[in-house]
Amino acid sequence: MVENIQKEIDLLTKNRINSKVLVGLSGGVDSAVTAWMLKEAGFEVQTVFLKCYPNVPGCRSEADLKDAIAVASKLGIPLMTMDYIQQYREEVLENFYQEYKKGRTPNPDILCNQHIKFGAFFDEAMETSSADFYATGHYV
Repeated sequence: MVENIQKEIDLLTKNRINSKVLVGLSGGVDSAVTAWMLKEAGFEVQTVFLKCYPNVPGCRSEADLKDAIAVASKLGIPLMTMDYIQQYREEVLENFYQEYKKGRTPNPDILCNQHIKFGAFFDEAMETSSADFYATGHYV
């Protein structure tokens, strides 16, 4: 994993136009390592946490947010939080429920990635942050 991230960072560092990078910080290890490696490579790193779930018993959303806050604090980088609870419910969960009722087991991550993570959330996060690049720990 680290080798893959390092290859991408080296490519960005070699060809970068500007040094601002926005990292989608989930609170997990992959995005934390990505943020750390970009900072170590000399980029100005900002982070953003995507909140998709309300604070309900059994949901890890608040714990993930606390982890993201701790990582950003440890790295000394700013963290902003963006609330997509309603949009996630409408564009991802409702479809999941309908498909499940029909006896199918859909993967909600596909719709979330398409409509939110790399759709509306991505657009709003990039506009809000004025970053030149966006990075995540996905698919490393």
